[in-house]
Amino acid sequence: MISVNNFKKLSFLVYGLGTTGKSVVNFFKKNKIKNFQVWDDKNKKLFIKKRPKNLYKALRDVNYVILSPGVSLKKSKNKKILTKYEKKIITDIDLIFIQKKFFKSIVVTGTNGKSTTCKIISQLLKKNNYKTLIGGNIGTPVLDLNIKKDNFLVIEASSFQLSHSKFISPDYGILLNITNDHIDWHGNMKNYINAKLKIFKNQRPNQFAFVGNNQKFHFKKKNFLGSLIIPNIHRYQKLKSKLKNPYLNSEVNDENMSYVYELSKLLKLSKKSFLNSLNNFAGLPHRYEIFLKKKNCVFINDSKATSFQATQYALKNTKNIYWIVGGLPKKNDKIILKNLKKNIIKSYIIGKNVNFFKKQLENQVDYIISKNLESSIVQIFKDLKFYKKKNNTILLSPASASFDQYSNFEKRGDEFKKLCNYYARKNF
Repeated sequence: MISVNNFKKLSFLVYGLGTTGKSVVNFFKKNKIKNFQVWDDKNKKLFIKKRPKNLYKALRDVNYVILSPGVSLKKSKNKKILTKYEKKIITDIDLIFIQKKFFKSIVVTGTNGKSTTCKIISQLLKKNNYKTLIGGNIGTPVLDLNIKKDNFLVIEASSFQLSHSKFISPDYGILLNITNDHIDWHGNMKNYINAKLKIFKNQRPNQFAFVGNNQKFHFKKKNFLGSLIIPNIHRYQKLKSKLKNPYLNSEVNDENMSYVYELSKLLKLSKKSFLNSLNNFAGLPHRYEIFLKKKNCVFINDSKATSFQATQYALKNTKNIYWIVGGLPKKNDKIILKNLKKNIIKSYIIGKNVNFFKKQLENQVDYIISKNLESSIVQIFKDLKFYKKKNNTILLSPASASFDQYSNFEKRGDEFKKLCNYYARKNF
């Protein structure tokens, strides 16, 4: 077991030199930890002086391997040797908790809504004069944060990070939801659930575990020690009517906001303070982002919706939808519209997995195959004139990953916004 006292005496291998791996190297240098090596499957020149000549020997001899979240044990070309020494694998977030010095921590995980929830929590704390830092999967690696005594650290943790975590122990652990996602990375749903539950594994009775009704069975089965908090969405919805923030007035964020509300009560913040803190929250790009209103049309960029579970929030909360869908579908994902189809006027399939989406949408809604964003938007403007509805929603909520056409969901969302602005000026 690592302790603060023997930390500098141990040896490490940093495996994967992306943004997270580089932050680990910089952390070691800053803290004068010299006994570490680095490895990257693709980049053989970065930190070349620290690269071992023999990876197998290095993995055998070091005390711990710090694995970057983008590296999958199932897909790496070195998966056999990595799996052999899996007990040695830890994460960059683990290092924060090993070195913990009087800061408070909130760790948020879940399939959908992590980033928005973290940002809302961060704003809530800052507005109430907490010295707050935010990092992790949301953008800034936790080891790049300048953490000081009495800071409140808000961490977004992905299932990739949590899968190999061994020392994480948040004062407030928040599990928002678990739905079908990243099964190809984890192997099966059980592994995915167990990865998410890691945020509670090392908690003590004086720490808090926020778990929804659907997941409390998993929490209790594991006999975790953290004090269980089950958020009540109805308590938040009663208070929500007093909010003056259009972004939070829809039902899209209600479930996750109920967690934030329960957290605010634990921190003994007043209802008035809670409401005031949230009234200026603008939302995050690519997450049900209303970026344009013109004539009788609202344009929403929901490019971050990479599974149908994420997309159905948008479909539930809008009417007269011209829905752009498609991309790289998640393993075992299904599109079941049921009560949602009444909100959809027409669907436009983009991407290289046309057959998958055709089969999913057949006999549910009208659709055409437009293949790319620009063709979709051109057709939508034609259809707006044909259907002549009063209040229309042009929605990009792909229910799939972007990698068949774009390097990430941000690029997909940015192109959608650019095209919508261009064709709106041209047509209106």
